[in-house]
Amino acid sequence: MFTPLSHLLHGPVQRLLGLMALTGIGMLAFGLYLQHVVGLNPCPMCIVQRYALLGVVVLAAVGSRLHRPMPLAVSAALLIGMAGFGGFTAARQSWLQWYPPEVVTCGRDLYGMIENFPLQRVVPMIFKGSGDCTKVDWTFLGGSLANWSFVAFTGFALMGLWVLWRSWRKA
Repeated sequence: MFTPLSHLLHGPVQRLLGLMALTGIGMLAFGLYLQHVVGLNPCPMCIVQRYALLGVVVLAAVGSRLHRPMPLAVSAALLIGMAGFGGFTAARQSWLQWYPPEVVTCGRDLYGMIENFPLQRVVPMIFKGSGDCTKVDWTFLGGSLANWSFVAFTGFALMGLWVLWRSWRKA
């Protein structure tokens, strides 16, 4: 028997978290489209933002299945932290795009990372990105991908705050 999604997600908090998860999946899919179809190479900061967005998606999806106030509050708090991290990274990239340094860099170079991290090249492979963090390849309504990513992460954090507030009220 088919059960509509609205019956699976009982309250407005769970529906909002489900919508956040779906929105994040759509954003990740759009990023992969820009990379693999359009040909835009992500920079290391873009890759970090993707992982932060993936964290938001997972936490929102898990939260959408929770109904007890305390686990929901913990999920919301973690989601706020993950969205804050992604928003900080997007804000830093936006700053670099608006005020590019004389020497283009997004942080440590690949060889410096390999020398300083003993995980046998795992970390550099995970964060592999070949684009320039200061370059603006794509815009929408005057904003770069980093600008829109910051807006999205800010929205996710604000929605996470609302979920946290609602779950604390019920506790």
